[in-house]
Amino acid sequence: MKKAKKAKLEAAGWKIGSAEDFLDLTKEEVAFVDMKISLSDSVREKRRAKRLTQTQVAKKIGSSQSRVAKMESGDPSVSVDLMMKTLLTLGTTRSELAKIISKRKSRRAA
Repeated sequence: MKKAKKAKLEAAGWKIGSAEDFLDLTKEEVAFVDMKISLSDSVREKRRAKRLTQTQVAKKIGSSQSRVAKMESGDPSVSVDLMMKTLLTLGTTRSELAKIISKRKSRRAA
């Protein structure tokens, strides 16, 4: 956010912060959210790189197209297990998976 806009909002009584601040998340909760976002983004990237449809991925993992769409959109109802299984099914190696889950995605307000 631009400094001028931030100053204007604060002058109007608004409090500026991050989702972590607003939700009062612990560092462990933030790390878990980051991991899920990284996995979600990676499922979409891997599917597109392999030029597969969501339906094709669903068949490979024994699930539905709507479940794959939920994975890719970061729906909280999707388990980490299913996202990891999907990535492995799409050819992601264990070392690539380790890199994916170690990425930091959350951003603090500037």
